[in-house]
Amino acid sequence: MALTAFPAWTDRRTVCAMLIGIALAPGLARAETPVTGGTLVAVSNPGEPNVLTTGVGQAGAVLAVSSKIFDGLLRYGENFALEPELATAWVTSADGKEIRFTLRPNVRWHDGAPFTSADVKFSFEQVWMKVHPRARATFAAVEAVETPDPLTVVFKLRNPSGVILSALNSTESTVLPKHLYEGTDILTNPYNVKPVGTGPFRFVEWVRGERIVLERNPDYWDTGKPYLDRVIYRMIPDATARYAAFESGAVHLGVHSPISINDLARAEKNPALRVEFRGYEWLGSSIVGEFNVRRPPFDDVRVRRAVVHAIDLQAFSRVTMRGIGKPGTSPVLSSQTKFFVESGLASYPFDRAKAEALLDEAGYPRKADGKRLEITLDWLPFGESFQRFGEFLKQSLKAVGIEATLRSQDLPQFFRRVYSLNDFDFIVTHHSGFADPQIGLDRVFWSKAILKDVPWSNGSGYASPAMDRLIEAAHIAATEDQRVALYKQVQAQAQLDVPRFTLAENRQYTIVSARVRDLDTGVIGIYDSLKNTWLAP
Repeated sequence: MALTAFPAWTDRRTVCAMLIGIALAPGLARAETPVTGGTLVAVSNPGEPNVLTTGVGQAGAVLAVSSKIFDGLLRYGENFALEPELATAWVTSADGKEIRFTLRPNVRWHDGAPFTSADVKFSFEQVWMKVHPRARATFAAVEAVETPDPLTVVFKLRNPSGVILSALNSTESTVLPKHLYEGTDILTNPYNVKPVGTGPFRFVEWVRGERIVLERNPDYWDTGKPYLDRVIYRMIPDATARYAAFESGAVHLGVHSPISINDLARAEKNPALRVEFRGYEWLGSSIVGEFNVRRPPFDDVRVRRAVVHAIDLQAFSRVTMRGIGKPGTSPVLSSQTKFFVESGLASYPFDRAKAEALLDEAGYPRKADGKRLEITLDWLPFGESFQRFGEFLKQSLKAVGIEATLRSQDLPQFFRRVYSLNDFDFIVTHHSGFADPQIGLDRVFWSKAILKDVPWSNGSGYASPAMDRLIEAAHIAATEDQRVALYKQVQAQAQLDVPRFTLAENRQYTIVSARVRDLDTGVIGIYDSLKNTWLAP
């Protein structure tokens, strides 16, 4: 860090005080000399992942671990600035129809095999485009991927695309080793649970229900890093027990709001802990309600609109999130300012009378017992907060005559029910908007994103020719301004049809021990590789 020259009149005591303040200032811990060694213990909410590579699983718990094992072609720095990682340079042609990447030389997979352009091409063709819930939309403009030599990858595009570079980080577009995946079933490959990557930490063991252990990669391309010897992820299902582990010093790091909101104020007052709200900007987190539009009653848009009118979003944020969340108004979050539409969208203000009128119109009058219809409400098993969301919605719907039965299950069962069997009525779940709506929205509103067995795809079964036309026009937009304008129309169509709706813009937090130094809190900080992180004694 370069220090600004002090004016000639500054006395020595003032200079010393200023230097001490710089050294101790939050975010400037690099003034200290990193200590090599030590074991960082982490937890992730929600609990235990089902796989350990985001190449085949996109749940938050998977991303938290996978990001330490795999590097991406590019990485995000501050303010969404793109920085080199496995690619040292990239050039877009004048007509925008070619992106040429120069790969970092002498990078090896954790098993010693060389990393080459063949791995990138294989991952694009056999992994991203086949099993990833968002890649079909993200890379819609890509006509071919060419590998003229082992250290060069060329993306050939049908038309310019403003989204591709935004998706080439380690978590969104994970490069998997061709020599371990070629010729196998990608989804059941054993290396999904004992991953081999190129990142700063190597997989050691996974004791189900207890821990995941990673160790320092001694051959990592960024010489001298990582500083930590080990990273251990502990499985602590109960939020109260997780907070106790932070208080005792047994756990150093937790992401995705790892403690109960009831313990958050205590953590903020604890000098041994830090609460960090930064690092979630890329994720674009929100809480959403989603309907199964394939079957009654939610195949009728009037019923869907009635449900939204029945929910007081201000109260939802205040009661279930203690005001940390922000009531939702659009499928695009307000933080995505370039794409966000502030007014003019169809809106569904809290209005029980309007909800009841729509239900009457749709043919669901109140019966003698006061009920109009009965549904199941499944909540995403990401901890007690989603159960709390479900309970709030249950009471909201009861007031307008909809009897909702809350149904709980583990995460694999939830995924199977929603994305394989389509056996649900209404769910409360999490949505990640990411840095661009082409990544975040297409996967839930495009009919071509109705993908069997692929979590976080178009689970509602929503298929609209009008929506498809808008999305596909955006994929081939000649200019970025045209693409932005089309995604504003996508929002308008989504709010009109409401196959899903935003309950709240989520403000997640990270809990960090005061011993942890140089933790990245940039726009993708929750998925920091931890290669720069170290533990103070």
